[in-house]
Amino acid sequence: FEVGRSLLYLLLGGIMQSKLDSIKSYITDPLKEKDIIVSSVEWITEGKNNNTLKVVLDKVNGIDLDAIVEATNIINPILDEHDLIAEQYTLEVSSKERGE
Repeated sequence: FEVGRSLLYLLLGGIMQSKLDSIKSYITDPLKEKDIIVSSVEWITEGKNNNTLKVVLDKVNGIDLDAIVEATNIINPILDEHDLIAEQYTLEVSSKERGE
């Protein structure tokens, strides 16, 4: 039973990673037009029904709050258009910490 459960989690994790890879590919070019780099796209689950889609961004000389807001306004309609994630989630768009 435990092996079956582990396999199920592995399969579900692979499906989610595939969705995250797709999201990253959909948002990369539109953001690149604004000189914004997509550092990572992550799915974070904390407790039941508390999901976060975290997109971490960067720019060559660092990214400011205005660029984060602009990027969020680009990302939201792309996510709505492709509708890859059925679960409810909060979108978190943030800057890459210096030194990472």
